[in-house]
Amino acid sequence: MADIQGSPGSSMHGVTGREQTFAFSVASQAIPTDTTAKFALPVDSEHKAKVFKIFSFANPHMRTFHLSWISFFTCFVSTFAAAPLVPVIRDNLNLRKSDIGNAGIASVSGSIFSRLVMGAVCDLLGPRYGCAFLMMLSAPTVFCMCFVSSAGGYVAVRFMIGFSLATFVSCQYRMSTMFNSEIIGLVNGTAAGWGNMGGGATQLLMPVFFEIIRLAGVTPFTAWRVAFFIPGWLHVIMGMLVLSLGQDLPDGNLGALQKKGDVHKDKFSKVLWHAITNYRTWIFVLLYGFSLGVELTADNVIAEYFYDRFNLKLHTAGTIAATFGMANIVARPMGGLMSDLAARRFGMRGRLWNLWILQTLGGVFCICLGRANSLPASISSMILFSIGAQAACGATFAIIPFISRRSLGVISGLTGAGGNFGSGLTQFLFFTSSRYSTATGISWMGIMIVACTLPVVLVHFPQWGSMLLPPSKDAVRSCEEHYYGSEWNEAEKLKGLHQGSLKFAENSKSERGRHVVSAPTPSATPPPASV
Repeated sequence: MADIQGSPGSSMHGVTGREQTFAFSVASQAIPTDTTAKFALPVDSEHKAKVFKIFSFANPHMRTFHLSWISFFTCFVSTFAAAPLVPVIRDNLNLRKSDIGNAGIASVSGSIFSRLVMGAVCDLLGPRYGCAFLMMLSAPTVFCMCFVSSAGGYVAVRFMIGFSLATFVSCQYRMSTMFNSEIIGLVNGTAAGWGNMGGGATQLLMPVFFEIIRLAGVTPFTAWRVAFFIPGWLHVIMGMLVLSLGQDLPDGNLGALQKKGDVHKDKFSKVLWHAITNYRTWIFVLLYGFSLGVELTADNVIAEYFYDRFNLKLHTAGTIAATFGMANIVARPMGGLMSDLAARRFGMRGRLWNLWILQTLGGVFCICLGRANSLPASISSMILFSIGAQAACGATFAIIPFISRRSLGVISGLTGAGGNFGSGLTQFLFFTSSRYSTATGISWMGIMIVACTLPVVLVHFPQWGSMLLPPSKDAVRSCEEHYYGSEWNEAEKLKGLHQGSLKFAENSKSERGRHVVSAPTPSATPPPASV
């Protein structure tokens, strides 16, 4: 395929030579390398990188990685920038507990819709445009926080800032299109984990910005407003960088490749149909609602919880709360890496077991956090809860790319939206009224995590099996080519539109575990004669 004139992978994309090997790199060994493709990193037949070099900026794979996680990090900082400053903001705006709770729900509710839209944008227009335009369009909403004067305005602005969290979908989409399936768990986990780390960083940074501005002679009720100019400008800067330096796919931007005929322009109706009719999509929407969802809820309530429960100083409570989000720097990549390692030995079944164990443990430690009565016990439970929930997020998106090749963007968007819906639901149920104390609400949230993780046992791939059941015994249904090829009708196959799915099917045979079989593409669906 690579020797066809004008085929994807035939251009250098600005690469002039092989890069040095960095100390921290992870490679995929079982998938054959396309030696004819001219990229700085070794790639497979889809030109997805087989190596993850974290200190590299190789274009396009590693540059895309760094642009993706930093842009997502920026959006997390702005979305949760108000949370550590709530003790000051509530006095300035005379906020009640219900106002604070509603603002927390609003901050994550906006991106339910925007993540759904972002999934379609990634599939049809490309993740570069989606990410860049969303960041720049949401920047004015961050600046608007400086002018809030009422509880209603506070809730509304936090709602609008939350739209920016849809950059998560473009982040995960780009990782799934840039890196091989054998290392996708680690790559997706690292990109999203480092982005989610913004939820912890903002707990630490915003009180520091506030104190610096206040020490400059600004009154507290003005200082918190001025502090919001910092994340606002970060939105503008990162949006411009993504637009100017980013890339949609290994071989170029989606629009250009469609014009050349290297990538066909899909129909949104069919992309959407294959996403919503796959029952696995909805199970993962639920699962992600109680991994990322509870993490977002904790980002909103944890600083105030420690501030009120243990009578701590604002900066101290913010520092403790920061450890919850900052754990993402290792916890979410760890969940993805554990999924990759489990898959090498046990295949997809290992990935599913890994997800269930991690998310269930997160729920157990969430219950412990709500029942702890001392500061050391609360901090310990919070850290373990954080690790379990965030590692489960990484484990979830180590599986998402395998649900559908054709509808990856929409499924990523639906799953991401499920995370925000779960956060809104738990905040509404447990943290918006005086019916439950914050501690009791946290314990009930942990019980919901444990219960809502159980449906993972229902996820079954005919070619790989499930947690409790083996693969299908049907010789046709147990083939990767059949699973991914079934998303295309016969007319589309005659046009060769399914060739990308067949390549992905071949590269996903590693999900069989130790019994990897490098089988050729079935003769029933032959590639074009020139290949």
